[in-house]
Amino acid sequence: MPSLLYVVAGNPALPPELLGRLFARLGDSNEELAYALAERTDLDPGQVRLLAERSEDAARRLAGSGLLHAGDVDPLALPHAALTLLEQGRGEPAWIPLLARAPDAYLRQRLASYDGLPEEAAELLAVDEDTDVVAELAINTTLPDLLARLAAHPVPKVRRWAAANEAAPAELLTALLDDPEVMVREQAAANPTTPGVAAARLVADHMMIRQALALHPGLPAETYHRLAADEVPWVRSNLAENPGIDAALMLRLAEDDGYDVRRSLAHHPRIPLGLLTRLATTVRVGPALLPRIATADPAELAELAGSPEPRVRKLAAARRDLPATLRDRLMADPNANVVKAVAPHPGVTAAQLTAALDRFGTSVAPAVASNPDAPRELLDRIAATPSLPVKALRTLAAHPNASPAALATCLASPDPRTTWAAAANPALPVAVMAELASA
Repeated sequence: MPSLLYVVAGNPALPPELLGRLFARLGDSNEELAYALAERTDLDPGQVRLLAERSEDAARRLAGSGLLHAGDVDPLALPHAALTLLEQGRGEPAWIPLLARAPDAYLRQRLASYDGLPEEAAELLAVDEDTDVVAELAINTTLPDLLARLAAHPVPKVRRWAAANEAAPAELLTALLDDPEVMVREQAAANPTTPGVAAARLVADHMMIRQALALHPGLPAETYHRLAADEVPWVRSNLAENPGIDAALMLRLAEDDGYDVRRSLAHHPRIPLGLLTRLATTVRVGPALLPRIATADPAELAELAGSPEPRVRKLAAARRDLPATLRDRLMADPNANVVKAVAPHPGVTAAQLTAALDRFGTSVAPAVASNPDAPRELLDRIAATPSLPVKALRTLAAHPNASPAALATCLASPDPRTTWAAAANPALPVAVMAELASA
């Protein structure tokens, strides 16, 4: 659990004199502080080099942010930073054979997923003593001959990830459907590039294989209908989100009483809107924007927003690009859950947010506090509310309009995530940053 010192070290508004004070505290062993400082984007070249010397984790972060360059990196001393630069196209190809022989197995495993890995390096990793490295290569390589060898590897884990590789030839994946290990057949059954007719023959196989098969988007229609009658709810739940099923099967699954089946169906990108509105009244779909709602046209959104059922109106409220007239109608909705869904929407006015808080109190406070345009006065009111939900204070702690008084309340919270958000907020007073930097 990071202390507030390390959180404030990454605060983008930290003044130069406080930043210098933190650099003076680095020492030779304070890797956690070095890593926190490496999150910054305002470091000078000397500070970047110092952090890279102190911590390889910091060096990797600096490489990822673009502050550390190939000329600053010895691939033997900072192999993870070197690999990060390679992944970004800013490293030296000559580093790859060195990294393939590095003693750190996790580094070699990362290298095995490198896009465009030279064949010589791939051959080295294919015979690595650590099978996690070989398995990572098996799921990522696009070299046909190498894939064929890995698909015949004596360790099932390696064959399993070869079976998950979407670059594998159809005949290879078809052969892996007959592997003696369940885990291998499971991956081959789920791989969308496995021929659907071949994969369908596993419809009566082990439960884990049927669960994987239910995700395959190219099965024959009769196989989908057979899976819809499977005794295992998880199989039917996977099937419900499969992009390959048709409307008739969706109607059947909409009546399924199995755990999570209808909820999975609600997340199907092509579910008919009328069927989705039916499901919204029978299952908890959560606050996330559903794929079908994300593609709804203006007329459909208006239809949803005008529904007499609040759970349907809430579906439309999750969109962040609503026409102003629909947004304003939903902000005036008599149902708190609908208002909570639309309150974070850009364009909602301070008056509307205040009215929502007046009507519904703390139940909508987290949503109001998450609106990017929520004014300071309203945030102060929320911070001073007794028995405020932790989620509301946590959201307020990260708000750019939070006042010093509100942030002081957040820093005094027993919830660590709230105090971390406050310590990282650029609106935090410099005097408070100095106090935290001295801790």
